[in-house]
Amino acid sequence: MRSLLVAVLVGLLLFGCNTNRNSSENLVLQQAPQFNADSAYGFVSQQVEFGPRVPNSEAHHKCGDYLVSTLTRFGAAVTEQKDSVLGYDGALLPMRNIIASFSPKLEKRILLASNWDTRAWADRGDSLPNLPADGANDGASGVGVLLEIARLISRDSLSVGVDIILFDLEDQDRPAYDINPNQTEHYGCLGTRYWANNLSGYEAVYAILLDMVGAEKAKFTLEGNSMKYAESLVRKVWGIGNKLGYQDYFRYNRTTHVQDDHAYINEITGIPSIDIIQYDPNGVGPFWEHWHTHQDNMAGINKQTLGAVGQTLLQVIYNEEAD
Repeated sequence: MRSLLVAVLVGLLLFGCNTNRNSSENLVLQQAPQFNADSAYGFVSQQVEFGPRVPNSEAHHKCGDYLVSTLTRFGAAVTEQKDSVLGYDGALLPMRNIIASFSPKLEKRILLASNWDTRAWADRGDSLPNLPADGANDGASGVGVLLEIARLISRDSLSVGVDIILFDLEDQDRPAYDINPNQTEHYGCLGTRYWANNLSGYEAVYAILLDMVGAEKAKFTLEGNSMKYAESLVRKVWGIGNKLGYQDYFRYNRTTHVQDDHAYINEITGIPSIDIIQYDPNGVGPFWEHWHTHQDNMAGINKQTLGAVGQTLLQVIYNEEAD
């Protein structure tokens, strides 16, 4: 579960304030493959068809196997981290992080990530808050984009290594209807924290996290922790997105700090990390309007948004190769 570190009111005030944007006019775009939004949409749909990927469920198990087999088929060296991690209520949760490495022998590496689990409770909705949603946007959309990127880069011999990590147990923090004022510890992003605390000599130039990247007319803003730890990377990615014509998606508005997976990557590993995450002050929570509700289903997934994010990331990778 993503938590806000600054009062939402502050975030709303900042949302309408443009920062000084870096001009993208002088950016040179290297040749990159064409991102296939239809293919990415299919990858999102396939995950949703398994059902909510709640830890310790059959859908979670089957989807995990599908992700491993798909990434392996695309030529990645795939490893898994499996363990049991303590949840907010003291119960042990089975964890399965999926790590796919392309050109694993290359020293220069880029990390791309998303969570693949589904929250066990649609606790922001008005009906059936104790049952999970489909998690089409919140979870499956980021994974779908990364699977399509994996498919495309597997065709090239890049001079920069790419690691794709699908983190588990990101969204299993205490449900909103069961708040305990005496519990202040954050129990979200458990898979990421496990990975970050168990690194063995791994280094990356930077990391880019995808979270809720599939909704129609999504707006990705300058999130606080991303700007705090990796402002130059934010401006690189946003500049490329704007150069490609996706200025309606990649917006130069500063918004509040989000305690998402990237925050722990920054804090624990020191790898500069950013979050491409939808922020909507008029929505629920204040992310996407169907965040943690039963309306988070395939009806809310938009191919144009998937394409904007995916093409931007591909361009980042191929521009990095040229640097």
